[in-house]
Amino acid sequence: MSKKKEQTAPETEQATVEAEVEQTEQVETPDPAAEAAAKLAEQEDKFLRLAAEYDNFRKRTAKEREALWTEVKANTAAAFLPVYDNLERAIKQETADEAYKKGVEMTMNQLKEVFTSLGIEEIPALGQTFDPNLHNAVMHIDDENFGENEIAEVFQAGFRCGEKVIRFSMVKVAN
Repeated sequence: MSKKKEQTAPETEQATVEAEVEQTEQVETPDPAAEAAAKLAEQEDKFLRLAAEYDNFRKRTAKEREALWTEVKANTAAAFLPVYDNLERAIKQETADEAYKKGVEMTMNQLKEVFTSLGIEEIPALGQTFDPNLHNAVMHIDDENFGENEIAEVFQAGFRCGEKVIRFSMVKVAN
């Protein structure tokens, strides 16, 4: 009986090996359509990732360009603010020559128009509530005619470009 077991064992082993070879042959012969579909999916994924990366790059550079443009406008305006201050002082001075006064006023209006065209606006201050993000308090007075933390006087106008403050308003705050 042991001989029968021995004879059947090699036959069983041979049958198992043949079954494994058949399975291997079936696995080794992949479907060309499935292979092509997998490659196509991989290429589509690469393409979508590259397109997303390019879109992010484009958005980032546009944002950086806009920030740089705002910074350049703010720096340019800051260079002209002393001129603005001097024109403002000249307008406040009394003069007998009306043509001279009108010329200074026209120059001041032209400078204001240039600032407006660049998106630079004066920070409203007189009569407003004091905001430390926009105003610089240099004096404090107690006066019942004004409300709590109300700006009573503006010594120097402040300016901003969008949300960026170019120069804070120098003010006197009441109460």
